[in-house]
Amino acid sequence: MLDLLAHTLRAHTARPAVLGTTRSGAVRTMATCGDLADMADRYAASLHATGVGPGSTVGLAVRPGPRALAVMLAAYRLGARVAVLDPGAGPDVLRGRLALARPDVVLADAVAQAVAGWARPLARRGRLALPELSQLGGPVVTVGRRWPGCAPALDTAASTLGVPRAVDGDADAVIIFTSGTTARPRAVVHTRASLTAGMSTVANLVRPERDRPVLGGTFFVLLPSLVSGAPVALPARNPRVLARQLRQLVPQSTYLTPPQLRAALSAGARFSGRVWTGSAPASAELLTRVKQAGADAAWGVYALTELFPAAAVEQADKAAFTGDGDLLGAPLPGVEAKTDPSGELLLSGPAARHRYLGEEPDPWVATGDRARLEDGRIVLEGRCKDMILRGAENIYPGLYEPALHVPGVELALLVGVPAGDGDERLVAVVQPSRGADTGRLRAALAVPFERMGAARPDTLLFAGIPLAGRSRKPDRAAATRIAAQHLGGASR
Repeated sequence: MLDLLAHTLRAHTARPAVLGTTRSGAVRTMATCGDLADMADRYAASLHATGVGPGSTVGLAVRPGPRALAVMLAAYRLGARVAVLDPGAGPDVLRGRLALARPDVVLADAVAQAVAGWARPLARRGRLALPELSQLGGPVVTVGRRWPGCAPALDTAASTLGVPRAVDGDADAVIIFTSGTTARPRAVVHTRASLTAGMSTVANLVRPERDRPVLGGTFFVLLPSLVSGAPVALPARNPRVLARQLRQLVPQSTYLTPPQLRAALSAGARFSGRVWTGSAPASAELLTRVKQAGADAAWGVYALTELFPAAAVEQADKAAFTGDGDLLGAPLPGVEAKTDPSGELLLSGPAARHRYLGEEPDPWVATGDRARLEDGRIVLEGRCKDMILRGAENIYPGLYEPALHVPGVELALLVGVPAGDGDERLVAVVQPSRGADTGRLRAALAVPFERMGAARPDTLLFAGIPLAGRSRKPDRAAATRIAAQHLGGASR
């Protein structure tokens, strides 16, 4: 698909490719197809001149947008792999990730360098490398506008005539860090083949139409849309600006995380076409609100860094599901699903990651989620590690949390708080929607509580649920601390 994209960009140079939005919501073209193609050629020539080629690793600390996409295209053309770096992860985490990936060069924009606090060490004695990288031999260069104190700019004056033809065949394409500790980071390795398979699945699922804008910011949105001839707008961060952006664009498809959707709805956003959400739990109640706000369809997508996407379910099917757990939908074409003896969901398919960096390949992805297969569909029962032990009962929160999303509930978690005697108290932490009446919510929640049997919570707590991580998932550990403080105060 990346080869096809390179051809498409050259065939339609004047077509808008990446769109931005002003604070007023006005749409502007950040890059045309020709701009992207030219930028990718220049980056490929510059990287090739520094010795980057098949087997090389390019660190990428660039905000999503035309430059990041152009770097990906350039590295793909040269047969190199890209290690995606998060400068906001903190110096210790970043150092561990750099030590594992060992990039030959790191490309960083000025904002990323400022966030990471890189400017002062880089300016010292004119060195080209970060302190962390100086031990690994990897230079740092700036792409885009260079601020004072940043690393030297990437020299894009090299002739594009000397760049070799695009590398063919399968090989490592991208390294994405997901979890692990500071000392032992964990990174997913996708090959050129698995990336193409994942993006092809997205294209077949979404079917973007030519010349109609798409709103979304990830590579799995950008590439299939651009190949289909659809310009892509990067979502505004401010919810009010995002609402204005939606009104101006009238996108055929919109890709936002659940927190982005909730914030946009609170800002009065109206939707059009089909809306897709994932990266964090999306309740039937949230998808229903999105359709009530104008969307033709609202889809929850189950996806992992290791396999994107794996399953999808539309609001109508999700709302009609009355069983225990969270309906994720049927595995998408090519995806195989099974559970192990403990109930953990295992996935495999052409889009699955090849391996974790430093580990042997494994065709099956252990998701860390408990699930069951029911009528050919995946039903999530919660995270394996989230089990709560109360009395003699093993309670899996994911079985029951979907039922707590009654109208007026924005988020809901079941958490276990140690009771001091080896047991745990079960607390339902519920975040009401803005303006919701907690008295009515308490009465509405009595219905699902009654159906929970042995998993009925000891306490109901109305509180804001903290979010964490890049995808802004509900932070269960932080919610548990809030519940513990509440119980401690109540006991006093």
